[in-house]
Amino acid sequence: MRNHVDRTLCSSLAEHLQNYIEMRQHSGYKFKKQAAILYRFDQYLCKVGFQGHLTQNVAWDFATSNTELAKEECTRLYQIVRQFSEYLVIYEPDTPHLPARNVFRSTCTPPAYIYTSEELSRLHSAAPHAWIKNPLRGITLHAMFGLAASTGLRSNEIISLDRDDVRLDSGLLTIRCTKFQKDRLVPVHPTTLKVLRDYAALRYAHFPKPVDSAFFLNMWGSRFSRRNFGFAFYQLACSTGIRKAGGRGPSFHDLRHTFAVRRLVAWYQEGKDVQAMLPLLATYMGHVHYSSTAYYLTATPELLALAAKRYDAFLKREDIQS
Repeated sequence: MRNHVDRTLCSSLAEHLQNYIEMRQHSGYKFKKQAAILYRFDQYLCKVGFQGHLTQNVAWDFATSNTELAKEECTRLYQIVRQFSEYLVIYEPDTPHLPARNVFRSTCTPPAYIYTSEELSRLHSAAPHAWIKNPLRGITLHAMFGLAASTGLRSNEIISLDRDDVRLDSGLLTIRCTKFQKDRLVPVHPTTLKVLRDYAALRYAHFPKPVDSAFFLNMWGSRFSRRNFGFAFYQLACSTGIRKAGGRGPSFHDLRHTFAVRRLVAWYQEGKDVQAMLPLLATYMGHVHYSSTAYYLTATPELLALAAKRYDAFLKREDIQS
């Protein structure tokens, strides 16, 4: 038997909570478990007589109010409230910033890091010159990192590319046996295609008859291992000051998150029907579940503001028609 969730909102944030939940669900994200937590959050605010601004202490006190919960679960509750606070600040600008880091050290997956345009430019500029003793390595990794940033491909998908999978004439990549054992075709931008062509010519000059079928070759003429590839990106991110050595920080996989968010922002700014475009993005990125792509609709404050603005316009049209 399922637990009954009281959906009566009564706190001073009730209207914003209701609109936020409806917006997330309208965006194609199921948002059932998160909504249930936000209903509990509203009940907590009523119980403690909350008034004023949503602060980190308020979110923290709610997340830890049940002493029987594990630290990881408390962290999850805090993160859900924190995400709501990013929506709330759109309508109540005085709302304090809630840190995105986990409240507790845990095994929970940290929030996705979205690279700024300046950070992407730094990575792009530094990569070819990062390995002075082996220039080919820097140029190869520059092409691999650039491909990830411009397509959102996973690291194993880039490493697994064979020469026959990269059509340098048409700019079409064949991604085989992906995370969910499905093949897909991925077109690349003309600027990305030029980088791939330039790299292929340089690779041929160094390895005219490679034994390995990989498109991207390491300094020994064989395919990159996932570990070495990830460590190379870590070194580059540290050398450019984007992350500090040791501990958690921006990762290679965050290039995939960044690609998705930037694509959605562009569609919003172009006035596109983002809901209609999401299935295309899901297919392009190799997502099996629609919700995996819909998640990105509110992944950053900028995107959340655009989504909220679009949803407000939708509600106004509904009011006019009714």
